[in-house]
Amino acid sequence: MKPGSDKNSGSQGAALELWHKQVLRKKKIKNARTLVRICLATMAAACFAVLFLMPIVLTITNSFMSASEISANYGQVFATTDSGGKMYISEKVNLKFIPDMVSFGQYITVLLKSPEYLLKFWNSVILVVPIVVFQLLVAAGAAFGFTRYRGRVKEMIFFIYIILMLMPYQVTLVPNYLVSQWLHVLDTNWAIWLPGIFSPFAVYLLTKYMRRIPVSMMEAAQIDGAGEWQIFRKICMPLCKGAMCSIAILIFIDYWNMVEQPLILLSDAEKHPLSVFLSKINAGEIGLAFAVATIYMVPPILVFLYGEDYLVEGITYQGGIKG
Repeated sequence: MKPGSDKNSGSQGAALELWHKQVLRKKKIKNARTLVRICLATMAAACFAVLFLMPIVLTITNSFMSASEISANYGQVFATTDSGGKMYISEKVNLKFIPDMVSFGQYITVLLKSPEYLLKFWNSVILVVPIVVFQLLVAAGAAFGFTRYRGRVKEMIFFIYIILMLMPYQVTLVPNYLVSQWLHVLDTNWAIWLPGIFSPFAVYLLTKYMRRIPVSMMEAAQIDGAGEWQIFRKICMPLCKGAMCSIAILIFIDYWNMVEQPLILLSDAEKHPLSVFLSKINAGEIGLAFAVATIYMVPPILVFLYGEDYLVEGITYQGGIKG
């Protein structure tokens, strides 16, 4: 071996070691930057979570306050002048998350002493549940038709569905009122049910989702002798289970919070849902407002928690058979 070869191998080894140290240094810097980004993103998400959850937590905790404590803390917010106008708040409002003394008096009044609140609650259930169930049934049949049978006429009808979905409800409120009056269902639950059941929202979402199912799967089932009903029941519906649950959650939350429809289409205040009642709580029932709002939030929260996995699946699933 030549004497110069040891020097060359030594210099190559030193250069390789130096290059390796530089790679490690760059990797550490990159990992540190990634860690800083994750920490900043986590802090920002935590701040937004606190801001969004603060009103909910405030409502729940204040529902356990006594009427006198609520009036002392928030009385200025709801105070009115002799003429009925709002008063100027000259002092800071005392936001309290922990009551001085836990009281269940508001809930006892709402659930036991005053049947009006429970009546409004069951009005909401009676109005919303049929809309969710039958809108899903109508959407499933319409989506299957739009998926299986293509054509210029059907695409035009589907485009009309999209236009109707993009319109705000206030635009279609007057036509709904006139049609309800023509059908003699005004001031009845059918005036709320019919527009809700045939809403284009679920049809659009379920059609777009169902069209992700591979056509080859349906053709293979058809070759094996399956009819349209079997394709719909054994292929499309099982694969669209996540989407159906996601749409059901969105429909429930949307119609659970409706206000304009009952105000316009139902003149009888006894048939109004709890969402309308919450918007009309007067200054003399400030404490009850927190308790009613807490009860009002329970069904949407339970529905969301029960269908959270289905909601995520319905958003991320791309169709096809799961392995």
